[in-house]
Amino acid sequence: MSILSLQNISIKNRQHLLLNNVGFTVKPSEHWLLVGQSGSGKTVLLNAIAGVMPPTAGILNYGPDVKNRIALVTSKHHFKDKTNTSSNLYYQQRYNSSDSDQALIVAEYLENKQPAVPGSTHWTVDKVVSLFQLEHLLSKELIKLSNGETKRLRIASALLAQPKVLLLDDPLSGLDQQTQRSFSGILTKIIETGITIVMSGSGQEIPTPITHAAVLEHGTVTHTMPVEELSPLMTKPTLTIKPEAIEALTSGYVKAPFEWVIKMSHVNVEYDKHIILNDVDWLVKPGEKWALFGHNGAGKSTLLSLINGDNPQAYANDIILFDKKRGTGESIWDIKQNIGFLSPELYQYFPADQSALQVIESGFYDTQGLFRPSSAAKAEKALQWLKALNIDQYATQLLKNLPASAQRLCLLARAVIKNPYLLILDEPCQGLDQQQRVLFNQLVDAIVEATGVTLIYVTHYLNELPLCINQTLKLDQGKVVNS
Repeated sequence: MSILSLQNISIKNRQHLLLNNVGFTVKPSEHWLLVGQSGSGKTVLLNAIAGVMPPTAGILNYGPDVKNRIALVTSKHHFKDKTNTSSNLYYQQRYNSSDSDQALIVAEYLENKQPAVPGSTHWTVDKVVSLFQLEHLLSKELIKLSNGETKRLRIASALLAQPKVLLLDDPLSGLDQQTQRSFSGILTKIIETGITIVMSGSGQEIPTPITHAAVLEHGTVTHTMPVEELSPLMTKPTLTIKPEAIEALTSGYVKAPFEWVIKMSHVNVEYDKHIILNDVDWLVKPGEKWALFGHNGAGKSTLLSLINGDNPQAYANDIILFDKKRGTGESIWDIKQNIGFLSPELYQYFPADQSALQVIESGFYDTQGLFRPSSAAKAEKALQWLKALNIDQYATQLLKNLPASAQRLCLLARAVIKNPYLLILDEPCQGLDQQQRVLFNQLVDAIVEATGVTLIYVTHYLNELPLCINQTLKLDQGKVVNS
């Protein structure tokens, strides 16, 4: 008796074949990892199993009492405000106290989750809070959670549905290294309660409870195997770099005419008596290349929000950006004009109806989407970036439908298209496999080489930084612990 059985499954969307003749079986005591390049069909397959994207051909069979007890944790959250009527939270909301009050706190969010099967309550709020170490987050608004904290909360809430099968879309991305190391233990405890795990991932960090792997390529499962046989079958990357095209596209870059790009002195940020940043000093000169790192919730995103103009607490601190002290008459748009920015949160709140071309062109205006008539000259430059990155085939496709690698490249092009003085890349390789990360960082190095732009690069993987990085700042519980 199998838990899941997929026989010749295919899925089409507007004539695009997303899955093609997929077949594999999950037996009791098996736990599967789906691997493959971005766009190979991993996320689509998880959605098919969950019933979100019904197959257009083939047969999907479920074991006894399985079909209605499947929980899917996607890579993108859909948090709602307190009215529970719409997913209308917005990016800057986490930094505005009056608006962030409209978001649920973690305790409320968990209490609102109801078991899918009445009377089946092995997983309680207390149990998931303990397993995922959420105690210190219970009074925190959802909008203020870090990317890694959000990931832990969403997996915890999925367990409250008392599933028999738990589907996890790239659960390790965005988690700090300590949480990644503990993830195998978390999965083991989940599996001990009789839950079957099917997850997608890069194949680089494989939790120990995973027993089998399926390799996807172009929407087809090409191999299935015990997980220990996986490595030799990893596919090759497709991203290539055109340095000459990047040099041409950045030819108008002007060196930063400032003494200081960033000058912070004794910076403190506090929300509801929770200290987020504690006495932070940081000096960044033009042309410097910094890595910013720290555990989930260490304060990295808050620190960046002070630089990017999104956090009003910047006015209460001693912060100089581009030789101007905050609060001396500059607008948020004056600041953003000098900065190119990419982050997982930016993608999370990006409008769903924007094409790749529109996303990149919006970088000229520092808006999350293109909300004015397109400029022919600017649209042409956006298209040239798509061509330079070898993703121009996605020009008219919606950002949400692109493979993760193409999404990241679009957002990178959006960040650099206006030739900013400061480039902030916050976990830009999230969702990419090892080979794609290496190639993405080679692209960053090429951009830096061509422009000399000041760079801040946030990552949990210190061994996977661009070669240009030569300085580091580490945060721990909001304090600088080395620099």
